[in-house]
Amino acid sequence: MLTAAVTLNMHGVTDIQTSVRAAQALWPLAGEFAFLLFAAGIVGSGLLAAPILAGSSANAVAEALGWPIGLGRQLMQAKGFYAIVAVATLLGVALNFTPVDPIKALFWSAVINGVTAVPIMAVIMFLAARSDVMGRFVIKGRLKVLGWLATAVMAPAALVMAASWAK
Repeated sequence: MLTAAVTLNMHGVTDIQTSVRAAQALWPLAGEFAFLLFAAGIVGSGLLAAPILAGSSANAVAEALGWPIGLGRQLMQAKGFYAIVAVATLLGVALNFTPVDPIKALFWSAVINGVTAVPIMAVIMFLAARSDVMGRFVIKGRLKVLGWLATAVMAPAALVMAASWAK
């Protein structure tokens, strides 16, 4: 995503409001295959993202509610989990039939993910260092340093983004 944004920006494309505009922006770089390239990328992303998002949502909700989870379980063993997968998938399909702009939705979901990542990463790092939570799998040494380094890099990135919008 970053590579595409930098490449498009270098070619003067800075305001993409629709999927059609995104495909058109690829024309100078990909030529006559721009639309095919874009369509293949969108379809491929969707095929990868849909089951991952539905499954991760189902895992989070079912685990928080103490329900049995996992795709390795039979439907009758994890009814709530599979119900959440089905509802999340249907909501994703239904979104295609609304006036919601997919480019704006992708943009705002990325912004929300970037901003919420900082406190989530900090909580994960604190929990990963606690033996009463992790048992013998407590994070140590290089992994702990790298985890906090990643968290430290995310925090100013979110602040810079917020500051750039204030201008």
